[in-house]
Amino acid sequence: MAIVTCPNCGTKNRVDEKAANVQLQPVCGKCGAKLPLPQPAGGDGHPVAATDDTFEQVIADERPVLVDFWASWCPPCRAVAPVLDQLATESGGRYVIAKLNVDENPRTAERFHIEGIPTLLIFKKGQLVDRLVGAHPKPSIQQHLQAQL
Repeated sequence: MAIVTCPNCGTKNRVDEKAANVQLQPVCGKCGAKLPLPQPAGGDGHPVAATDDTFEQVIADERPVLVDFWASWCPPCRAVAPVLDQLATESGGRYVIAKLNVDENPRTAERFHIEGIPTLLIFKKGQLVDRLVGAHPKPSIQQHLQAQL
């Protein structure tokens, strides 16, 4: 569920982003005005924050999802972060960039045997399809994402 603010009256409305489309236009529960369609996860040009609790929902997207397993103390992770921000901005909704802090979310990091960071995992429809370990340059990451489109 997404929270969408009504442009007419400012009321916050819960909207099911999977059901909302042009035919099922969401409307404000208070004033009845049409609400803007919610942006899909990762469609706003910013990486999505993933956690142990939200991970399955994040990777279940129809689009390819690149998950950056990182930590704040890791210099290579900090070096890759601006590249991933650029890729999220350039995605045009074709893929999703997500970030998972391994220190705060150890269950998911352990599940995927993350032994070195940064590790970039690419999922398609919830299935792991590619793995990149270490700091890769932007063209390399783009190539791996393009292969999944």
